[in-house]
Amino acid sequence: MNRTTICCTLALLTLGGCSSGVVNNLPVGPAAYQAIGDQAAGPGVNEVLQAGDRLAIRVIGEPELTSDQYYVDANGFIQVPLAGEVSAAGKTARALREDISTRLAAKYIKHPDVSVIVIETTRNTYSVEGDVREPGVFEVGPDTTLLTAMARAKSPTNVAKLDEVMIFRTVNGQHMGARFDIQQIRSGNAADPRVLAGDMVVVGHSNGKGVWRDILQAAPLLNVFVLLNNNVFN
Repeated sequence: MNRTTICCTLALLTLGGCSSGVVNNLPVGPAAYQAIGDQAAGPGVNEVLQAGDRLAIRVIGEPELTSDQYYVDANGFIQVPLAGEVSAAGKTARALREDISTRLAAKYIKHPDVSVIVIETTRNTYSVEGDVREPGVFEVGPDTTLLTAMARAKSPTNVAKLDEVMIFRTVNGQHMGARFDIQQIRSGNAADPRVLAGDMVVVGHSNGKGVWRDILQAAPLLNVFVLLNNNVFN
């Protein structure tokens, strides 16, 4: 294979990896943290409710509304007498309490005193997918962050797109997504977002890196190293 053929082959491979044909329109920067409803990791950040959670709801002076057998159904709602069907998944217990209070106060009870307590939660995991060394499902902790999730998945692969690490989350009953730059977070130039139960973390693939990996793997067959040694360094 002559030098011209090799150069043409490398050029074609490189051009083929320049465009993925897919545009990622998920919010980035400050808008990303706002989209998933969590500015940064740290103490005092409340967990969100999810399908399958069992709740205790107390309404002072209203025993017929008070029970520890409220369940968030598969669609993310709970059924509360008088208040009706109330969206719960993706909300904190405090936000749910405020919603119930507002509904009860609108028609039935003047100044209701409502409390919401999580009795049982059925899911305390998050998933990591995409270009990581060991994708899987992991147990979430109170201090789990995006960098923690990357470490649990044994870090991104060599062909991962580090500025396209996405978190998908249900916020106030809506499915939301946001895109983060791991390099910016590692360098301290961006906050390390918290990962919550039920989150899905997806690491993007860099077509350019994938192409160069393929080139390097094929280099002995293309006699590239011989070309470099004989023609570039002489």
